[in-house]
Amino acid sequence: MLVTPRGGYALGFLTCAGLIGFALYLQYFQHEEPCPLCIFQRVAYMVMGGVFLVAALHGPARAGAKVYGVLLLLVAAVGAAIAMRHVWLQNLPKHLVPECGPDLAYMMKRFPFWEVFGKVLSGSGQCAEAGWTFLGLTIAGWSLAWFVLLALFAAYLTVLALRPVR
Repeated sequence: MLVTPRGGYALGFLTCAGLIGFALYLQYFQHEEPCPLCIFQRVAYMVMGGVFLVAALHGPARAGAKVYGVLLLLVAAVGAAIAMRHVWLQNLPKHLVPECGPDLAYMMKRFPFWEVFGKVLSGSGQCAEAGWTFLGLTIAGWSLAWFVLLALFAAYLTVLALRPVR
């Protein structure tokens, strides 16, 4: 066994914290301003990291491992869906890119949450800008890859926790 479930949950938390730390580095040192979809993805990483942390501290038995596994997979699926939408917007032809709208802070002050959520997911011109890339993938592409990897890791940890003890 390469990792215990508790150690795996801690590793998942550290990974999410590292991803948030890298996002903050890009924002404050590379001056890559996050669009609303980026911010929603950050929230998903924070929620995922929180679930990983609670699971690491709790060290759940079988039933708890199932609950944490489902929660982690749900959050990863939501984050991946947001990242997929972001990647799709970035790959639209220029003439199909939606116009930029108000920023997230303004919308949060003026509109109910679900209306803001809908407006953000519809995307804007700001979300279509690629910005930083590494190995041919944009931040949104890497975010999608990390959500998939974290979902697979959460599934692995759940299966590991459900195996009979020898």
